[in-house]
Amino acid sequence: MKHSNQISIKRRDHVFVLTGAGISAESGLATFRGTDGLWEGEHVEDVASPQGWKRDPERVWRFYSQRRKAALAVAPNPAHLALASLEQTLGDRFFLCTQNVDNLHERAGSRNLVHMHGELFQSCCESCDNLPFTDTQLYETRASHRHCPCGARLRPNIVWFGEVPFHMERILDELLRCTVMLVVGTSGAVQPAASFVHWARDRGHSSLRSYYVGPEHPSNASAFTQLFEGPAGVLLPQLFAVAPADSH
Repeated sequence: MKHSNQISIKRRDHVFVLTGAGISAESGLATFRGTDGLWEGEHVEDVASPQGWKRDPERVWRFYSQRRKAALAVAPNPAHLALASLEQTLGDRFFLCTQNVDNLHERAGSRNLVHMHGELFQSCCESCDNLPFTDTQLYETRASHRHCPCGARLRPNIVWFGEVPFHMERILDELLRCTVMLVVGTSGAVQPAASFVHWARDRGHSSLRSYYVGPEHPSNASAFTQLFEGPAGVLLPQLFAVAPADSH
């Protein structure tokens, strides 16, 4: 197949974008994986699992408070802005699913998106069905922790290891209708997101065009029509060739 230096988006295309930690790393946020098995100095099972929360909620909240501080200290990069601009052009033919919990996409201007792993600036009840709420506070000591009206503790609205990702029904619906899939800054190793490109092709459009953008060679590289390897902030702003609305 002849490769192009741009992603062509036709008048009737529906674009599904999946972003991962790599796009946030270009803004200066730490990623999950580290060669020492630690995540910002913590073992993942201690701060990102139901078991860790049960053992030491103060440690968990201190960790996520630090992550809130870090997210507030950085800004969207050109990759975030390029995706927001593409959404403005395509309207409801654009959908963004992010594995990231930061709000950099929203701050760049993205609106038609879901956070499959939760949102850093939200809290929820550990017990009842009250809706999550926006929360920018820092909880670095046990005395600062808050409780739900039901009496249970509030926890970060984050999908921890062993929990079911959010918005899966909506994500599947969008995968079934997309004709172009763009995966940005993910390793291709974390499920179920690593299978999205396969689901879109097997259950949706057999002629799906799928593209990967990021600095590392993904584990699921063979699933893509074309790879664009390099920093997303450099590649994305010049990557899209969008057909005018009245073209055929």
